[in-house]
Amino acid sequence: MAWIYLLFAGLLEIVWAVSMKQSDGFSKLTPTVVTILGMIASFWLLAVAMRTLPLGTAYTIWTGIGAVGAFVIGIMFLGEQVSAMRIGAAVLIVSGLVLMKLSSS
Repeated sequence: MAWIYLLFAGLLEIVWAVSMKQSDGFSKLTPTVVTILGMIASFWLLAVAMRTLPLGTAYTIWTGIGAVGAFVIGIMFLGEQVSAMRIGAAVLIVSGLVLMKLSSS
């Protein structure tokens, strides 16, 4: 169950990162509220997952899901730059996540 909590914590990290971008420096109310609520829920689910999972594993997976997810959303919906180097970096992050998951007991 800890892995499911961690997955949802990572997905919520994507939500709050994107809504933070949309808040325009916290000057727009709705995205600001989504950011704050998303952060609270994401941190709470991460904390619940850490009851069972090691700190290094949980935190690495959480930040990796958020980083790669925000990267993909940025490209697909926010018109951010696509380059071979950026895609290579994302592939390396995902590779690290897979290795972290495989190395956990």
